[in-house]
Amino acid sequence: MSGADLPMPASPSAPPAGLTGEEARLRLRQFGRNAMPDTAEQPWRRALGKFWAPVPWMLEAAVVLQVVLGHDTEAAIIAALLVFNAALGLFQEGRAQATLAALKSRLALTASVRRDGAWMSLPADELVPGDVVKLSLGGVVAADVTLIEGDVLLDQSMLTGESVPVEAGAGARTFAGALVRRGEAVAEVTATGTRTKFGRTAELVRTAHVVSSQQKAVLRVVRNLAGFSGVVIVLLVGYAYALKLPLAEIVPLVLTAVLASIPVALPATFTLAAALGARALARRGVLPTRLSAVDEAATMDVLCSDKTGTLTRNALSVTTVHAMPGSDAARVLTLAALASSDGGQDPVDAAIRVAARAQAGAGAPALIAFTPFDPATKMAEATVADSGGETLRVVKGAFAVVARLARPSPGAEAAAEDLAAKGFRVLAVAAGAPAGMSLVGLIALSDPPRQDSAALVSELLGLGVRTVMVTGDGATTAAIVARAVGLDGAVCPPGPIPEGVRPGTFAVFAGVLPEDKYKLVKAFQAGGHTVGMCGDGANDAPALRQAQMGIAVSTATDVAKSAAGMVLTEPGLGGIVAAVKEGRITFQRILTYTLNSIIKKIVGVLFLIVGLLMTGHAVLTPLLMVILMIAGDFLAMSLTTDNVRPSVAPNAWRIGNLTIAGAVIGLCQLAFCTGVLATGAFVLRLEAAPLRTLAFIAMVFGSQAALYAIRQRRRSWGTRPSLWLVASSVADVAIGVVLAVGGILMAPLPAPVVGATLGAAVVFAAVLDVAKLPVFARLRIM
Repeated sequence: MSGADLPMPASPSAPPAGLTGEEARLRLRQFGRNAMPDTAEQPWRRALGKFWAPVPWMLEAAVVLQVVLGHDTEAAIIAALLVFNAALGLFQEGRAQATLAALKSRLALTASVRRDGAWMSLPADELVPGDVVKLSLGGVVAADVTLIEGDVLLDQSMLTGESVPVEAGAGARTFAGALVRRGEAVAEVTATGTRTKFGRTAELVRTAHVVSSQQKAVLRVVRNLAGFSGVVIVLLVGYAYALKLPLAEIVPLVLTAVLASIPVALPATFTLAAALGARALARRGVLPTRLSAVDEAATMDVLCSDKTGTLTRNALSVTTVHAMPGSDAARVLTLAALASSDGGQDPVDAAIRVAARAQAGAGAPALIAFTPFDPATKMAEATVADSGGETLRVVKGAFAVVARLARPSPGAEAAAEDLAAKGFRVLAVAAGAPAGMSLVGLIALSDPPRQDSAALVSELLGLGVRTVMVTGDGATTAAIVARAVGLDGAVCPPGPIPEGVRPGTFAVFAGVLPEDKYKLVKAFQAGGHTVGMCGDGANDAPALRQAQMGIAVSTATDVAKSAAGMVLTEPGLGGIVAAVKEGRITFQRILTYTLNSIIKKIVGVLFLIVGLLMTGHAVLTPLLMVILMIAGDFLAMSLTTDNVRPSVAPNAWRIGNLTIAGAVIGLCQLAFCTGVLATGAFVLRLEAAPLRTLAFIAMVFGSQAALYAIRQRRRSWGTRPSLWLVASSVADVAIGVVLAVGGILMAPLPAPVVGATLGAAVVFAAVLDVAKLPVFARLRIM
């Protein structure tokens, strides 16, 4: 049976018969259950995948090498780090499954269905196209349907972004997940499961994926270091072979070079820095659900913001009251409130009652009778008694309807058209004797911007982040809100997202579907932008998941929160600015560690060649290199706590420039280490064993000197180093001094030689602090 074979909606005058049980079973086999299939990859396959990538390969190689060298403790430490990184990756991937679970939980669990000519309650997942269902007050629409008879007020904001509920009668379509705010209707199911609008949203969430800039940075650093080290190791082995070194010396030399090239703590440092940034953000009302979002906040240069519930309050309020001659705003609101339901779910009536209470005065008419809003007549009315005991009829509703019931009022039609042109929802209020009512006034309602939205947009622009409004609401309303919050620019014409669109082309994208938001984020990403997406509803979930930095506001649905990378836990949008600033602090810390790691690995490998050329033997053993790797790399993780200056513009991972900077500074450190080694070999005439100890402390002290020179993009004394950084540096130097002077795990070295080397390192740090400035400026290391 094809979609064309499905029965057309029944005539409003004919009682809907529904399907027979046999027809429903056939269609259930054809179309499947009204649910989203569980397509999650098996856990064991996901877990194994985390150990099959370039960074895990390097860590696994380090484990194997440590075992070969007999260092089981170090091998266990690196293996634990490998497992931790894999667990973190599994957690991040699980966010998509959490989003799907939230989407499923939002759907109706049961539905009232007409089968075999009788109404019955069935599980919602048994609905099929062609079923006749009943929509009741407070219920959730279980599938995409077309109304056959009846009238309902539908809240579709979580799907379409429309902030105002819509009236729906016979022939209207609505979607799975919509809420019935008022009324009752009978409808025919047109789509179920993944074919529904809700189902397509869930499928977009499941397939949405973007590789974080942090992941790309780690991979490129590893690739560059692996390529460089590979070439150097080949040259090292070739020269050792030319010197006719025995195999017993070549193998440890190669193992030392391999160990020197592995940035063993790099992935863990990225994780630690992001975790510390996340903890700082949590204290400021921002909860990161993906650690990579902290780093992405630093590189974000475009923010796609939903309108309803994000830039606005997602709550209707009375914006303007236009009183007719002889009346005033307080009287208009008082009479309108009498013709409004008290305690119902109609947001229009609730907004009018709130506004009326704010202007309540003495002598208000007494309510005698109330007739709720009728979609057929498009008005509500009340019978009241004024202070003189006179009975009045009060009518509230659409302007065209109320105006026909009242005496003509000059200028009323023009005023109504003017308010409607500004994107407001306009209601008219008339009162008087039943046979002679007059127009009292007009009430304009809107979903107003949040108080902090304009300031947020302005501050983000000052930080180099362009904000673009992306909403399912109409263009007129969207443009008004955009101007109110400071988004000045063109409105994208209705229709598909233009090819090659750029953030600066349009300030507002209105009338867009969830697929359009998702496609817009991908289009900006294709243009090289790091995109943030801020939203609150299920319709925002695919774009929130696709964006590098998805942000759910405090009032967001569970669907949006589980799709986002960050959740604002406090009202307002000030958390976004906090996230950008904290993200840039985290970025600077990670950048310093990455640069420091590149310098160390370049120096470590090249120093082996220089030592071999200078002395004819290896100046570092595998044991010494393991000590350098464990003490230096892991203690340097204290950089994740350093006091740094956030940049004033979005950051970017320029790994090529970073590698060049690392090579230049590394050559400076190599010159320092070579000078120390030459002094020991040719001035002090040290034997091979003490010379290796001297090479070891030269690497330790030289690395500390370089670290303090590069920790600031300007002069190193610009900000005070953190307590943890100072403590780790003291520990690193102390370990080196104790081992060298005490002859522990290496040949002893006289204390004056160790002290002189440390003094030379201090001078080297001062020189390097000046020499780095033109390098950083030239390569835009900011």
